[in-house]
Amino acid sequence: MFAVLKTGGKQYKVAKNDTFAVEKLAAEPGETVQFNDILMLGGDAVTVGVPFVADAAVQAEVVDQFKGPKTISYKKRRRKHSSQRKKGHRQQLTMVRVTEILASGAGKSGVKAAIGAGSAPAAAE
Repeated sequence: MFAVLKTGGKQYKVAKNDTFAVEKLAAEPGETVQFNDILMLGGDAVTVGVPFVADAAVQAEVVDQFKGPKTISYKKRRRKHSSQRKKGHRQQLTMVRVTEILASGAGKSGVKAAIGAGSAPAAAE
């Protein structure tokens, strides 16, 4: 069974025991998080969401928090020695390992949702 999930503005096709890097999540290594934005479930029968599959989720264990490779941004305007700029950036990433794919019952699992580190927590009513 596989799932297509959305997090950090990107889509990932995952199966059980897959390890992949996502945008930084607000979770410590060893914690279990749950991705609730599931676009598609596959296997014997394919379920496509409109836009998300209702009550489906992917649970994953946080393996590590790390920085990605450095990307260099360089701008230079020809014949103007004073007009050049060089910037570097290393993206904060989280390595996660898929532990379970839930086709239903995601709301009752009790596992906290995967929330990006820069996001404000949702207000509870």
